[in-house]
Amino acid sequence: MKEWIAKHPDLWEFIKFNVLSNIATITNFAVLWLSTNFLFTAFSGQDFHWLIFHYSVDNGGLNGFLSFLLAYVAAQVVNYIVQRKLVFGAENDISKTLHWYILTVIVAGILSIVLPPYTTQVFTSWGLSLGWAQTAANWVNILVQVAVNYPMMKFVIMK
Repeated sequence: MKEWIAKHPDLWEFIKFNVLSNIATITNFAVLWLSTNFLFTAFSGQDFHWLIFHYSVDNGGLNGFLSFLLAYVAAQVVNYIVQRKLVFGAENDISKTLHWYILTVIVAGILSIVLPPYTTQVFTSWGLSLGWAQTAANWVNILVQVAVNYPMMKFVIMK
């Protein structure tokens, strides 16, 4: 294994990035489920429309918006710590790159908050219940986050 890793360091790094991202993924799902089922249930019957965010009651309403937002923020805090220490072994000055991470998190976050009502609607139209549709929408969000986060972390934030 050590020989293979030595021959393919970039591929090994990408594998570690994705495997260890599961710690953030688990955080994301745990916070999403806790939020939608306990923390923000009082907002389930309330639509939420603001700028580019459109969460009707059928797509989770304000409960869905707040839950996806909180789940995303919690996962990104966990992800930064895990990726910095265990994947990239970054020792650069955090103060010089933290603004790039925050910008990356904001861009990926906006995408991750804008997409769920649309992807949730697609999944419910395929016959999934709202809960399963939100879970599937979260998987779409995670794929988008990997596509945005990995190149930024590798080449800018933790190089």
